[in-house]
Amino acid sequence: MFSAWFVLAALAGSVARGAAPTYSTESIVNGSDYALGPFAPNSIVSIFGAELSYRVEGLTPDNTHNNTLPDQLADVRVYVANMPAPLIYVCPTQINFLMPNNLKPGNVPLRVVRQAVTGAEITIALVDAAPQLFKSKDGYVIAQHGADYSLLTADSPARPGEVIVFYATGLGRTQPSPGPAEIQQIPSKIVGELNLSLAGAGVNPADIWYAGLTPGIAGVYQINLKLSDSLGADIEIRASMAGQTSAAGVKLNSAGTR
Repeated sequence: MFSAWFVLAALAGSVARGAAPTYSTESIVNGSDYALGPFAPNSIVSIFGAELSYRVEGLTPDNTHNNTLPDQLADVRVYVANMPAPLIYVCPTQINFLMPNNLKPGNVPLRVVRQAVTGAEITIALVDAAPQLFKSKDGYVIAQHGADYSLLTADSPARPGEVIVFYATGLGRTQPSPGPAEIQQIPSKIVGELNLSLAGAGVNPADIWYAGLTPGIAGVYQINLKLSDSLGADIEIRASMAGQTSAAGVKLNSAGTR
């Protein structure tokens, strides 16, 4: 599938054993584009800091038994609302974790614990949905042609009238709903109302053919969208749910109507 795009690597620096993990409110961000909170259930969240772990560990077949994410990697745990959260990636300067989908909206505490050494307790805000789009370094949404799942690029842009697939996090609860640490293996549609805009104009909801979890990838949602027959070139794309809107300035590789 598409998993390589979503495990973000960071350089591992030297650490002084015994020092507590260090991070701040501003270094806890959305895992798709590093936007600040609030955060939604079942979304990927990144923590940046120092001395978060003593080694690097990501997901492997050995630590994802029965399609379930581990709650400990590299002897590190992240506690949200005083419960261990499912982990995706850990290194000395970064942690990627999945926000548990059984938490209710509100302010909750978060802390990192490395080998029984606890970092600061930070308060984060949870909401029903907080959509953000996965994007490339040059600011384009990560998307594929629906016909063959090849990537949209400047040399292979979206065309008017075609179906594209693009990726997001923070779209909230789904039906069916996976367990708090489960890597869902079947399509699961979102239960909230999703609104999309292209170049500032609202998209017809009937053109959103699917919005839900991507099977086999924890915390990643996909949106299958049929584009209008009238399409601009390199247009801005945004997603809105439950009063939250994805970051401005993310573009779609699109050819436009000639």
